[in-house]
Amino acid sequence: MNKSKIRSKILILRKKNFNKNLKINLDKFVSFFKKNIPTAKKIGGYYPSNYEIDDLEILDLLEKQNYRISLPIVKKNNQMNFYEWSKKDLLKINKFGIPEPNSSKIVYPDILLVPLVGYDKNLNRLGYGGGFYDRYIEKIDKIKKITKIGLAFSYQKINSVPIDQYDKKLDFIITEKAIVK
Repeated sequence: MNKSKIRSKILILRKKNFNKNLKINLDKFVSFFKKNIPTAKKIGGYYPSNYEIDDLEILDLLEKQNYRISLPIVKKNNQMNFYEWSKKDLLKINKFGIPEPNSSKIVYPDILLVPLVGYDKNLNRLGYGGGFYDRYIEKIDKIKKITKIGLAFSYQKINSVPIDQYDKKLDFIITEKAIVK
């Protein structure tokens, strides 16, 4: 099955099964985070939309622990950068209907939280098909080492994500049930 068909099936499944009570366990996340990535100080998150698993509680908790938080702003040609953001800051809505920061201060995260449409046990991700995160990961890999953590609901796991030369593998995937390494 091709990416487009898989993506459509999972997005329907995600909408049908979306439950705001399914969350990543904050205590387990922070414990994992501090054990596996102790030197990280800058976090690139996302503003959840389209029934994605919510990372805002995680970002809020990390901000309270003095981590620098950033969110993406989509640019021309499916490019994006991450810009400083605090929960107290106002957001603007981009052309895709997704909230973005008003900041002009670019941040190069140590950790990138990536929303997933689908994933497999080999840490391959299926995104929305625009290549935004793959392009960003390729760009930032030339600047610094970054830890890439995919966030998803456990029911978004598939047997095998079809991959191509542009797809970037993740370092970890965290769901409400497990941490895939």
